[in-house]
Amino acid sequence: MKVPPTTQVVIAGAGPVGLSAAIELGHRGIDCVIVEPRAEPTRLRPRAKTLNMRTLEHIRRWGLEEALRARAPLPPSWSSDVSFATTLLGTEITRFSGVLGLSDPDGVAPVLGQQLPQYVLEDLFREVVAELPTCTLAVGSRVADVRQDDAAARVRIVDETGGTREVEACYVLGADGGRSIVRDTIGAKYVGHQALSPNVGIVFRDEKLMSRLTTPPAVQTWLINDEVPGLMGPVDRTGTWWLIAFGVDGTAPDFDPAATVAGALGEARPVEIVSIDPWTARMEMADRCRAGRCFLIGDAAHLNPPFGGHGLNTGIGDAVDIGWKMAAVLDGWGGPALLDSYEAERRALQQRIIDEAAQNMSVLSTDLIRADLDAPDDAGRTARTALAERISATKRREYFSLDLVLGQRYSNSSVLPTTIATVEDWPTRACVGRRLPHAWLSPGRSTLDMVGPEYTLLMLDDEPVDRVTAAANALTMPLRVEHLRHSGLAETMGAKAVIVRPDQIVAWHGTGLPDDPTSLLSLLAGDGRV
Repeated sequence: MKVPPTTQVVIAGAGPVGLSAAIELGHRGIDCVIVEPRAEPTRLRPRAKTLNMRTLEHIRRWGLEEALRARAPLPPSWSSDVSFATTLLGTEITRFSGVLGLSDPDGVAPVLGQQLPQYVLEDLFREVVAELPTCTLAVGSRVADVRQDDAAARVRIVDETGGTREVEACYVLGADGGRSIVRDTIGAKYVGHQALSPNVGIVFRDEKLMSRLTTPPAVQTWLINDEVPGLMGPVDRTGTWWLIAFGVDGTAPDFDPAATVAGALGEARPVEIVSIDPWTARMEMADRCRAGRCFLIGDAAHLNPPFGGHGLNTGIGDAVDIGWKMAAVLDGWGGPALLDSYEAERRALQQRIIDEAAQNMSVLSTDLIRADLDAPDDAGRTARTALAERISATKRREYFSLDLVLGQRYSNSSVLPTTIATVEDWPTRACVGRRLPHAWLSPGRSTLDMVGPEYTLLMLDDEPVDRVTAAANALTMPLRVEHLRHSGLAETMGAKAVIVRPDQIVAWHGTGLPDDPTSLLSLLAGDGRV
């Protein structure tokens, strides 16, 4: 086991969330040991398949967007639709277009969302982390125990042979999922509930199925029938498909995966079953996400049903939030309030995601079934029209939730000013606690691209910035100034000066520079050194 005896951060888990934390920290030169039992990403189960616009903005910030797009089996141009049909090959009832941020007619982001199997993302992130000189990826090993005191955290790591090693770290990030050892060792527990109804996920192969479709391709298709109500879509364009069958117990002795697939397709076909994954929906959040030097991120902190595609994206957002803050503290300019703000900022969003996913789950295929949906006569047309209206009323928000993806605001943070006036027009106006609005400054160059790994002061007029930069220097707080005085953004953003955090969240804005820049920057740095 080639791990150093000391490091700055131990990350338990090298799924997408743990790897995101490693990238965020590693890009800032923080020493990390990432501990992961799996030698390779799990390929038989695609798991999370939706990366939303906000996650792609982080991937763009890390310089990885082009590499990710090149590996994606389904480019956004292939389809941005979700279909509702009796079966995959049966009668279509309605469809939504431009779902999940796979298109952007209003131009609210510099990137589109992306559909891809989780293992593709993990492969890329593992390669990136392996190239970061301050990161050590210890695969085939697991975190067995964590002890901590005022001086350090001590992590016991066990490898595949049973050999043990203790690593001393400043901090520990638990990104080790629903069965988190880190969560257990800090005494945190899930609070919430689980659904009673079983579900089963099936991955199968049928290289000729795509050619059998009678409607335009869709990234997801809801299956509304008595036999196998569910949800399915392609993993790639070469014959791999995923299926979720609602109310089906994949552990039952009489469970027949081939018959389940046939019911979803509407006909029996010679398919290859790749994997079977029984699951039940969980709406749970850890009662706390921090104890001393240990923090929980991703599934270790919160679990929600997959409806809406928010789970993985929320976890990556967790990793970004704690990552830059932890780096600031370790670099010496961040104060203790930065770490304290992690729970205050993220838990409200985590709870909202759980609530949204549960609301989306309140209307599934089983709730939409009605007679005559396949009938070619007037009764069938009437049934389909009525159901299409209900689908639009109950399922649209699941696929069009940019206010949640891009417009969420941190409104209860100790490292953001609370007295500053704010606005609610999130797509274009600067708002404290929200992501910086996107606007194109030139072809391929967004306002978000102006935000670097430090705090950024965007100046939209000619006012001298000497007082602010002097205050930052006195605090040893990294602050970069970007002059955008000729961009025409002052009116649309409602500000002439905007201070942006490293995670692209607006920290302050005004019609002029702050009257007391030292006090403001000290607050933003978490009561850092004055």
